Amino acid sequence: MAFLSAVALLMGSTIWGLFSLQWIWIPILAFVSLVILHARCVRRLKQARQAEAYYRTSLDRLNDQWIDVRPTGEDYFDPQHMYAGDLDLLGRGSLFQLICSARTKLGEETLARWLLSPASTAEIKQRQQSVEELRHELDFREELELLEAESHSDIEQTHLAEWVQQPLTTIPSPLKWASMITGVFAALSVISWLLSYSGIAPICVAIIIQICLLFFIGPRIHELLNQTDEVRNGLSVLSDVLYLIEQRQFETPHLKAIVSALKTDGIPPSRSIAQLRRQIQGLNNCFRNQFSAPLSTLLGIPFHYVYAIQRWLVHVGPHCPEWLSAVGEFEALCSLAGYAYEHPHDPFPDVVDPEAGPRLEGTDLGHPLIPLNQVVRNDVTLNMENRLLMISGSNMSGKSTLMRTVGTNFVLAMTGAPVRATRLTVSPMQAGTAMRVQDSLQQGASLFYQSVARLSAVVHLADAPLPVLFLLDEILQGTNSHDRRIGAQSVIETLLERGSIGIVTTHDLALTEITAQFGEQAKNVHFEDQLVDGKMTFDYRMQPGIVEHSNALELMKMMGIVLKTETDQKQA
Repeated sequence: MAFLSAVALLMGSTIWGLFSLQWIWIPILAFVSLVILHARCVRRLKQARQAEAYYRTSLDRLNDQWIDVRPTGEDYFDPQHMYAGDLDLLGRGSLFQLICSARTKLGEETLARWLLSPASTAEIKQRQQSVEELRHELDFREELELLEAESHSDIEQTHLAEWVQQPLTTIPSPLKWASMITGVFAALSVISWLLSYSGIAPICVAIIIQICLLFFIGPRIHELLNQTDEVRNGLSVLSDVLYLIEQRQFETPHLKAIVSALKTDGIPPSRSIAQLRRQIQGLNNCFRNQFSAPLSTLLGIPFHYVYAIQRWLVHVGPHCPEWLSAVGEFEALCSLAGYAYEHPHDPFPDVVDPEAGPRLEGTDLGHPLIPLNQVVRNDVTLNMENRLLMISGSNMSGKSTLMRTVGTNFVLAMTGAPVRATRLTVSPMQAGTAMRVQDSLQQGASLFYQSVARLSAVVHLADAPLPVLFLLDEILQGTNSHDRRIGAQSVIETLLERGSIGIVTTHDLALTEITAQFGEQAKNVHFEDQLVDGKMTFDYRMQPGIVEHSNALELMKMMGIVLKTETDQKQA
């Protein structure tokens, strides 16, 4: 309406002479005001919808409907990692997806790194203290998660750390001064032409000079443009995250140290990052905006943006890696804090020094990826007095799930997060697993070959100073019982001799005799099933001793496979 009024006033004053042209400022000002107000309303509406989605997602997570809600972390998965694949640390439905709430790639990468490598005792205790403080900062964490950001595939703040370490794109000083003088000359020529003091010739001269300068400097500017294209993505949300961190006051020494790392040269990092974003955007507009490009070229504005970016790299660039590291660590801690808040009954583990030997003693251990109302808990004790648990049992009875329960809670403990247990005491260790071993047609490797290769990697892991927590599912499957018994005993003996502790599962009851070789340091435990009214039921409770029966034949019968008795086979 304001726009139409301005058009009507313009036509009425210029064509019909009905109004004074001075009245046109009223609808113009009204139009500008309405545009600003509309933009503000749209922004608030977007924020409200984002908040609604955040609260709806949070409620879904509390109801264990968290899969596909947050990033999966697949980009950080390494198939050669010693336990990531076996323990479902990364990928869809993974521990990473359950925990991560980071708004930048920096936080995602830091959290993934923490999950994939155990921390020292001191680091774990620092993180636990920080998570305990942040778990109660609900408004702060909510504000952090509601920051407006592009899709995660576009958030690449990590490029900034790489870019500031690249060789600086420089422009010779004579060309720099020539562009500045020519820009001033062009501006004065345009003003003189508008005031009718001179003709258009000076402007043409300025355009020719600027084009010549661009001919010499253009390749370097385009090189800088290509570099900053990747850097620009995600700078906005990075600046917002930095601003939120800068405004907070924390009590925990570790959080104070993170905030202190952001205080350099008296200028807040959020302002420096926002400044870089404006400079990069301005440089892009000089060449990629059809409206501003001609005037920018005439006035030599691209050269000024290049110089500004160069100054930023010289004075601010060296601080960027430290800032980015601080942001990544802070966001990872906030992710752990959110997980801790959503699981108030999960305690922090007691992390002890490894000098007294490897130790993992858990009461009521449950798998964190299983809904709370479905999880079955078991006690597990592994230490220098009880170094090996040999688990036998029926198919689907819970042997592999128990090992993953132990391994996943160990990872949470080494990350600094709460664990799904009533109590857990653990010492820093390395984890080595062999669970989801498969043959490979592409590599021409059999199941047994892959099993041996994986076990070899676990054994070599025990050569390091840090003790190993080994979790071996169906050890050396794919070979005969005789070779399996000898090979399994050798592997276990080697691991125990090198100070490791762990769990081994097997269907082959002959392997349960191995525990006799280690005396009181090894125990046989089992899971079993019950056949009730033709249905197989499991309680998933670990019990002492060796399993006394198998459900393999019953499962085959339930699947409709007709089994021949020994008499039938002889008659055949």
